[in-house]
Amino acid sequence: MATPEARASSYLGFDFSTQQLKALAVNDRLEVLCEASVQFDNDLPEYRTQNGVNKNRDNLTVTAPPIMWVKALDMVLERLKVAGLDFSTVSAIAGCAQQHGSVYWKRGASELLAKLDPSRFLHDQLQGAFSVRDSPVWMDSSTEFQCRSLESAVGGADRLAEITGSRAFERFTGNQIAKLRQTRPDAYENTDRISLVSSFGASVFLGRYASIDLSDGSGMNLLDIRTHQWDANCLKACAPQLEAKLGAPVPSSQVLGTVSPYFVDRYGFPPNCSVVAFTGDNSASLAGFQLRPGDLLVSLGTSDTVLMWLDEAHPALEGHIMVNPVAPKSFMGILCYKNGSLTRQRVRDQCAGASWDLFASLLDTTPRGNFGNIGTYFDLREILPPAVGDFKFNKNNDRVAKFSQEVEVRAVVEGQFLAKRVHAKRLGFNLGGRVFVTGGASKNPGIIQVLADVFGASVYTLGKASANAACLGAAYLAFYGSRKKDDDAVEFSDVVSNAGSFTLAAEPNRDAESVYGNMAERYRSLEQKIISLQAAKPS
Repeated sequence: MATPEARASSYLGFDFSTQQLKALAVNDRLEVLCEASVQFDNDLPEYRTQNGVNKNRDNLTVTAPPIMWVKALDMVLERLKVAGLDFSTVSAIAGCAQQHGSVYWKRGASELLAKLDPSRFLHDQLQGAFSVRDSPVWMDSSTEFQCRSLESAVGGADRLAEITGSRAFERFTGNQIAKLRQTRPDAYENTDRISLVSSFGASVFLGRYASIDLSDGSGMNLLDIRTHQWDANCLKACAPQLEAKLGAPVPSSQVLGTVSPYFVDRYGFPPNCSVVAFTGDNSASLAGFQLRPGDLLVSLGTSDTVLMWLDEAHPALEGHIMVNPVAPKSFMGILCYKNGSLTRQRVRDQCAGASWDLFASLLDTTPRGNFGNIGTYFDLREILPPAVGDFKFNKNNDRVAKFSQEVEVRAVVEGQFLAKRVHAKRLGFNLGGRVFVTGGASKNPGIIQVLADVFGASVYTLGKASANAACLGAAYLAFYGSRKKDDDAVEFSDVVSNAGSFTLAAEPNRDAESVYGNMAERYRSLEQKIISLQAAKPS
């Protein structure tokens, strides 16, 4: 006889990321029961991807085959079974995916989804479901022409940002759709439905086309982030009949229906297992870290990313504003930086003999504020600001050629965090909430102390679970969606109040704001100086 624990409900989250498909199950207490993953390059070598994608010779076009993601789903479900998950306990499913990527279902694909044979693998049955064999993904930068055309059609970059939360970006889905319509009109005409990678995953589980959720849909340059409807002018500028091919967007916590009979018969899912809307990976990370109003998440990786909960939207040409996945009347701000850990590592190698211990010691020998010196370091052409090179300024805001080793070490850390503070405030973020940190540098106490001081906030980590934050957030959204179906007034923060606790990593020093408030204002003006210096530089 099954024990009460065995009969308890579980909630399943999926993460269709760039390099792998992860799956993770939690129980009613939001404790992780089991997890599984499939690495695209290693586990599916027949698709010949590198880091999960295929790069064209033009160095601009980057794609991945959606059938690879389907086969990965076949595999990860088998691995969950081996890991001990009893599918009959799963009450709800949700998921997330790499943002901006698009999947093109060909005419007749809805019949394939509706009539899946449980005796066969999914990938055997969906081979012919796509009008475009290789889906453009977020790394694609081949649509500059379409971006400029879209901005022109709606009244400029500022106007597009005001409507959709972002100016036109090459990776954003609307511009990718416009390129397909212009370069492969037959493929576009043969497309019955266009999904994001997230709603593609939900479609497979539903056995029919799934709606795009509002949060991930905000990364398309097509959605009005305030009215929660597709913007007619943006649609018209990208392609004809586009609204019909996209379907109506829905809140990120909405239950879309129940699982397809395929999953009931093949794996033993309950017939009433809910499928909650799938969303983007950044949106799911906001859920995984349980952000609330005034909170901010800093991911310190090869590239640095900042996510923030915003009560009001102040779109700018830099950064992105999206609909909040757990509070649709609020917003989520995103800032992306190309120069992250590799730039910090370069300064470490130059100044600290490639030793993080010596780097930490040098950081500790300099005072907060770095004697008034400010430095910015852009090995790659940065997004915010659009500049490349090292820029060093003394306390009088004069550009200097060199810093001492200890000043250089503190300058790279303070400069990166000052930029994040200034840009976050520009998007509407107000200091005063909690700061969460993840990524490799989150294990460096000295760097985290600077983060706490620059933002004047307590800094927390999620520990080992931070590596699975998006997938964990998807599982939380499955749990939340199932609860919200029964009580629409329930708040996400109430539902996840029993989730894993955070670890306090650093507290700001008492004099931190008196130091960094002034430095942030100086950084703001110096950034404009950097942009001017870059513009005057011979091409």
